[in-house]
Amino acid sequence: MSAFTRESDDEVSRGARAVVVHAELHGGDRRNPEARLEEAKGLALAIGIDVQASQSFRVRDRKPATLFGSGQVDAIAALAMDHEADLVVVDNALSPVQQSNLEKATKAKVIDRTGLILEIFGERAATNEGRLQVELAHLDYQAGRLVRSWTHLERQRGGFGFLGGPGETQIEADRRMIRDRMAKIRRELEQVTRTRGLHRARRQKAPWPVIALVGYTNAGKSTLFNRMTGAEVMAEDLLFATLDPTMRQIALPGLDKAILSDTVGFVSDLPTQLIAAFRATLEEVLSADLIVHVRDVAHSDSTAQRDDVLQVLEELDVIGEGVDPVTAVPILEVWNKLDLLDEEAAAHMHEVAARQDNVVLVSALTGEGVDGFQKAVSDMLTKGADVHQIMIDPTDGASLAWLHEHGEVLESAMQADGMRVEARLSQSAYARFRARQS
Repeated sequence: MSAFTRESDDEVSRGARAVVVHAELHGGDRRNPEARLEEAKGLALAIGIDVQASQSFRVRDRKPATLFGSGQVDAIAALAMDHEADLVVVDNALSPVQQSNLEKATKAKVIDRTGLILEIFGERAATNEGRLQVELAHLDYQAGRLVRSWTHLERQRGGFGFLGGPGETQIEADRRMIRDRMAKIRRELEQVTRTRGLHRARRQKAPWPVIALVGYTNAGKSTLFNRMTGAEVMAEDLLFATLDPTMRQIALPGLDKAILSDTVGFVSDLPTQLIAAFRATLEEVLSADLIVHVRDVAHSDSTAQRDDVLQVLEELDVIGEGVDPVTAVPILEVWNKLDLLDEEAAAHMHEVAARQDNVVLVSALTGEGVDGFQKAVSDMLTKGADVHQIMIDPTDGASLAWLHEHGEVLESAMQADGMRVEARLSQSAYARFRARQS
C-alpha cells in the first residue's frame, strides 16, 4: 500500500497539493531551520508533490498525541485549508498515533519524513536488490501502523469480553503476512549479498583499485561521476537522484585503470528501516581503496552535512575508534559546486583548502579543478609505496605487466628458481597483487 493512499478510496499521489511543516525541537537539531525546511521541500518535490507553502514551528516539548502544541496544530490545519492542500508533510518522525491525530485535526492526509523518504526510494530503486531493500523497509514501517488501517474493524468486538473481534484477527493476520514476507525478502537479500561478495572478491584479484564516491544527497556525486567516466547516470538538482550503486572503469595519471563507484546519497535522520536495508549498497565503500567524500560547499549547512556523512561512515566502521589506521581506507574530500560561489567566497575556500592535505576544490558541472582532483586521487592511491622483492614464473607475463601497470619496476633478473622482480608498490597494490597470486 502506497504511503499516499488514504484509508478511504480516494488517493493523494504525484501532483498533490501539499504544505510542508517542520518541528524545530528544543535542543534537538544543529541545523539551520530554514535550510532544514528547504531540504524537506526538496524531498517533497523529488516525489512530484506540488508544495504550496511551508512553515517551521518551534516545539519546546514534544506532545505525545500530536508532536506539535494545540495552537500549532490549529495553525497547520489553517495553513492546509488556506492552500486547499490534500497532503501535510511533516519533516519529523511521527508515531502512528500522532499521524492519525494530525490527520483528524487537519482533515488531510499526513505523511512524516520517514514515509516520504521511503516513497522516494520506492520510486527510484532500479535494481532487483534495491527494490527488495525498499520493500523490506516499507513493510517494517507499515507493520507498526496496521492499527490505523483497520480501526473500522476494531470496534467489532467478540461476545466474551476477553477475546478480540474480527478487527484484531485481521490485524494479526496482516502482521503475520508482513513477517513472512519480510523473512522471505531477507533470505533473498542474503543471496544477493553473497553474490556481491563473490563479485567483489573477483575485483580484488583484478589489477585495479576501487574508488567510492560518497556524500550528502545532491552534493554532486553523480555529476562528478559522469564527468570522470563519460557515463550518463541520472544527475539532476534533485534529492536522491541516484539510489543504486553504479561502477565504471576510468584512467588516472600514473594508473591506467581504476574502478569508480557512485553510491546512494546520505541524508540527515535517515529512517532506521533504511539504515539496515541499504547497508548492502554501501558495502562497496568498505572494500574501496579510496573514499572520495563529495561536499556541496555552496550549501549553508555544508558542515552539518559533512558530519552526517561521517556519522554513517563511523557506523559502518570505516572510520572512528577501533579502526586500524594502517588498514583504514583513506578519505579525500572534494569541495564541489565552486561555480556557485562568488569570487570572494571562492578565494576564501581556496585558502582553507590549501592548508589541508586531503582537500581539493572542483566544479563538477564546469570541470574546473577536475584535473587536480584526478592527480590527487592518483597520488593518494600510490602513497606509501614500498620496494618489494617478488618472485614470479618466467612465463607469467601477465603478472609482470600488472607490476609495470600498477607500480614502478626497478629491476628484474632471471634466477634458477624464477624471475626476481624488484618493484615499488603501494600497500593496497601489493595486497591486491598477493590476492591475485593466491
